[in-house]
Amino acid sequence: MAAPVRRLCHIAFHVPAGLPLARDLQRLFGFQPLAVREADGWRQLALSSGDAVFLVNEGAGPREPLYGLDPHHGIPSATNLCFDVADAGAAARALAALGCSVPVPPVSVRDEQGAATYAVVSSPAGNLSLTLLERTGFSGPFLPGFSPVPSAPGPGWFSHVDHLTLACNPSSSPKLMHWFHDCLGFHHLPLSPDEDPELGLEVPAGSGLGGLRLTALQGPVGCAVPTLVLAESLPRATSGQDQVEQFLARNRGPGLQHVGLYTPSIKEAIEGVAGAGGQLLTPPKAYYQQPGKEEQILAAGQEPNLLAQQGVLLDGDRGEFLLQVFTKSLFAEDTFFLELIQRQGATGFGEGNIRALWQSVQEQAARVQEACKGPKLDAAGCPGTLESSA
Repeated sequence: MAAPVRRLCHIAFHVPAGLPLARDLQRLFGFQPLAVREADGWRQLALSSGDAVFLVNEGAGPREPLYGLDPHHGIPSATNLCFDVADAGAAARALAALGCSVPVPPVSVRDEQGAATYAVVSSPAGNLSLTLLERTGFSGPFLPGFSPVPSAPGPGWFSHVDHLTLACNPSSSPKLMHWFHDCLGFHHLPLSPDEDPELGLEVPAGSGLGGLRLTALQGPVGCAVPTLVLAESLPRATSGQDQVEQFLARNRGPGLQHVGLYTPSIKEAIEGVAGAGGQLLTPPKAYYQQPGKEEQILAAGQEPNLLAQQGVLLDGDRGEFLLQVFTKSLFAEDTFFLELIQRQGATGFGEGNIRALWQSVQEQAARVQEACKGPKLDAAGCPGTLESSA
C-alpha cells in the first residue's frame, strides 16, 4: 500500500559553509527568511516566497543535524524533498513493507510551539531523500527547534513550486515512475496525447544529436504536490555530454536538477530578478522567428518584442498558454537552477518550449565549457556562480 503525500512542505539543500545560496535566494529571487537554527557547526535557514519554502543547510560537519543525512561529498545540491503526510509513523511502516530503505525511522520533536513527527526515506533518484512530515500539532512557522526570523513582506514574485525536475540515468524513467506510483501515489501525466507512459515524451535534438525524454507524474488526487518531471538523455552518435549527462557527472548521480517556481506575472518576476542582478538564459535566436510565433504570442495577450527582449518562451493554443524562462546555475558546479513559469490556462508543458529550453541550456553549457578552458577559474574549476557573476 502506498503512503500518499498531501503537499510539499519544503526543499532542502546542502551547501558548503560560505556558499551564498541563502543570500542569493533573498537578494535575487525575493525569498524571505522564515526560521533559523544553528547546531553542530551547521546553520539551517528556512526561506519562503508564498508557499515555496527552501531550507538551506550550510556547514561542514559529517552529518547535518536535522535529519542526520550525508551532505553529499560537499557538492552543493538539493538533497531532500519534505512532504506532509497524515501519519508519519504509518507512512514509514508502509514504505518499509514495500522494501524502501528508511534511514531515519519516525522521530518526534517538540518545543514550546508544539510537536512534529518525521521519517526519512531513501529514493531511487541518487542522493535525493524524502522526508515524511506530520506536524498537525505544531503551530510554529517551520519546525520544532527553529527560531522565527522577523522579516518584511517580500516582493511576492513567486507563489508556489509548480514542478520538480529530476535528472535521471538513461532508461531509468520507467523504474522511477513505478516507484513514485507504488510508494507515494503519483500517477502518469501525459505530455502528449499519444504518449506511451513507459517511454514518456521524446524530444529529439536532431539527427544523431540525441535529445531529451520526459515523463511527468502528478501527485495523488486532491493533494497539493507539484508535478514531478523525470528527464533523461536520448542516445546519440556525437561525442561530448548534454545537460543531463553533465548534471549526472557533476552531481555524481541522479538528483533534483531544477525547480519550477510559479509566478502570476512572469514579466514582473523577470524585471525583479534581472534588476537585482540575477542571470537568465537566452533562448535560441531563431525561436521568435518561427512561423506563426508572433501570432501565437499576440493570441496570448502578450507583446512579441517584450517577450523576445526578456527571453520568455511561450507555447500553447486554444486560449491555454505557458510562459517560461530558466535562470543560470545557482552553483559553480552546475548542479541546480530555477525555472520561472506562468500558466495562462495550460496544465502541461509545451513541446516547442521544451525543445527551445533544452537548446538554450545546451548553448549555455557550451559557453561554460569554453570558459572553463581559460586561465581564470574559481575554486571549483569553473566560472563563478550566479551570485558572483551578477
